[in-house]
Amino acid sequence: MGQIDQPFLFHWDQVDAASDLDRLELVLKTIPDQGIIRELKIRRGNGRNTYPVVPMWNAVLAGIIYQHPTPAALLRELRRNGELRERCGFDPLKGAAAVPSAHNMSRFLRHLLALEPMIQAMFDELVERATALVPDLGQELAFDGKAIPSYSTGQKNQETGQTSDPDADHGVKTYRGVGQDGNSWEKVKRWFGYQLHLIVDANYELPVGYEVRKASTSEVTRLVPMMERLEETQPELVARTATLAADKGLDSGPVNRVLLQDYGVRPIIDTRHLWSQEKAEPGYDSTEPITRPLYPERVDTIIYTERGDVRCVCPQGGEVRDLAFMGYEKDRETLKYRCPAAAYGYGCQGRAECEALALGAPGGFGRIVRVPLQLDYRIFVPTPRSSPSFTRAYAKRSSVERVNSRIDHVLGFENHTIRGLQKMRTRMGLALVVMLSMAVGHLQAGRRDQMRSFVGAISDEGREERKAA
Repeated sequence: MGQIDQPFLFHWDQVDAASDLDRLELVLKTIPDQGIIRELKIRRGNGRNTYPVVPMWNAVLAGIIYQHPTPAALLRELRRNGELRERCGFDPLKGAAAVPSAHNMSRFLRHLLALEPMIQAMFDELVERATALVPDLGQELAFDGKAIPSYSTGQKNQETGQTSDPDADHGVKTYRGVGQDGNSWEKVKRWFGYQLHLIVDANYELPVGYEVRKASTSEVTRLVPMMERLEETQPELVARTATLAADKGLDSGPVNRVLLQDYGVRPIIDTRHLWSQEKAEPGYDSTEPITRPLYPERVDTIIYTERGDVRCVCPQGGEVRDLAFMGYEKDRETLKYRCPAAAYGYGCQGRAECEALALGAPGGFGRIVRVPLQLDYRIFVPTPRSSPSFTRAYAKRSSVERVNSRIDHVLGFENHTIRGLQKMRTRMGLALVVMLSMAVGHLQAGRRDQMRSFVGAISDEGREERKAA
């Protein structure tokens, strides 16, 4: 397969502008649904076939694509829209009478809920197809958690002591930062419901791994299990992965160590401000970062910050300078730094004294400092946080936010009526399968020049294929 020239598979804002039937056509041609259709037919048994499985299944997908918040809304549209009924596969001779009743649709959806693992399998197959079609898919990943409120207030009934969604619980996420005016800010988000944990390709903005859990589930406990599953289901993709970006909520030494040692993936995760004991010391300056000695067991000039910035303090003038980063030594699992005066060629009155403290450091090349990551895997990472490489990679974590936005605005989660963990998992899985089907459909058809369009050739080609069949 050739290399994709475009940085994104397509612009999702153009999906909304495309023909509705083109979008449905693309999904139905691509989705690997043979297994789940077969199982649904088995579950139906030898009873009446007034409403066949295939049209019912296609209608469910149409409900997702066109953002119908309830089955009732979907059924109303099917009765009104004859073209949509025909494309789903309902008998055109019966007209609106071919549309199932609310009872029949509800029973079909109950069968579908029991097949949620098969929806996960469809998602995995689509990721595998995309991996084969896009040579660099998975090189840079991003992870984040997304709040999915339940269609429930979370208030307990006074008589039963339960909420209208017993599976859901309360979640809290706190966001902190520093504004342009230099003042710190904090935003707390609270919701009742569930949480989507998502791994996406940071360049193509495609989901490659997901799970839905209760809102109270900690993100930091889910990344490693999700990476384990991703390696099981998509070994080729994980073998390509060089970096994984996540916000500082995932700041954890054990997570960083597992990513690096078990998967060879560089963690691109910022640090939280957890150091606090220095704040009680006399002379603490809140405008300056807290530093600690790199070698506390001896007198030395090397210090470091909680973000992993390694610095030296001139023993003569007291100036604090960042050491020159010389690279990550993978075989040693160490970060290599050099004396900034030697690296950048400026004078330093304390250079000789500093080198003497290094116990035999070479005078000509300048002092070399090697920092083993195992000193603190939370603070020291293969790509230092002060480096341009980290800044570029960390910015790509916003790819998850854009995928989350599409889940809300394109795939209907901004306005849903879902209660129950199994329903949420099933509905979310179907939404992500629809998203991947659209992308893979373009790739499989070789429409690289039409990656940003859903008009014309898609529906024409689909009609020709149906005629030939």
